Amino acid sequence: MGLLRNSLCAMALFAASAGNAATLLEPTLHLKPQGVEGGGRVALTLDACGGTTDTRILSALVDNRIPATIFVTGIWLKRNADAVEIMRAHPDLFELENHGGRHVPAVDTPRKIFGIRSAGSPDAVQAEVESGAAALAGAGGPAAKWFRGATAEYSPSAIAMIRRLGFKIAGFSVNGDGGSLLGAKETARRIGAAKDGDVIIAHINQPTHAAGEGVVQGLLALKQKGMTFVRLDDAEGVGNDGTTD
Repeated sequence: MGLLRNSLCAMALFAASAGNAATLLEPTLHLKPQGVEGGGRVALTLDACGGTTDTRILSALVDNRIPATIFVTGIWLKRNADAVEIMRAHPDLFELENHGGRHVPAVDTPRKIFGIRSAGSPDAVQAEVESGAAALAGAGGPAAKWFRGATAEYSPSAIAMIRRLGFKIAGFSVNGDGGSLLGAKETARRIGAAKDGDVIIAHINQPTHAAGEGVVQGLLALKQKGMTFVRLDDAEGVGNDGTTD
């Protein structure tokens, strides 16, 4: 009986682990389409996870007057004062939002997502969100309203907690650069194919990656098509899985 009971316990633990693995969510986010033929609007969101700043992208946004929502971590803020100063100097173009304090996934059970160790507990998820907000507050400017966790995957209970903390969660509908790992051509193709109402995700913290060149090319292609760019705070984005309602 003891051996049977131990086997059943092991099976239950395995099932629970498999259940937890299956419950991670990658929320989407869309803007209300304008229905304008040949144009419309999209929201560009750029993650600044760590490292430095891709000035190819930042310069293109300023020079071409393309608004963007930048999700910054506390780590990135400490290392990129010059870029933050440029963004703060253009409040009509840039809004800075919360990407967490240490860039750990907002998943409240221990596991790895794309090789990154999750927060692992409800308290750790809360600390990640609140430390990111505190870092932004310390950098000046308006308080953050949106949160996007590292890897953009969440446990459902973490989504509920983040909403209780007062943040909307920024999903997306177009993965522009595949975590900054795609080549310039594919990145440009994905971003340039965005449609009215799409929310694009890409990265602005990998200046040595070819994807950054593709981000610029794709954005300029959209602008040439007559697409309007908006920040998340300037549009009513609708997310699934309880992320915005």
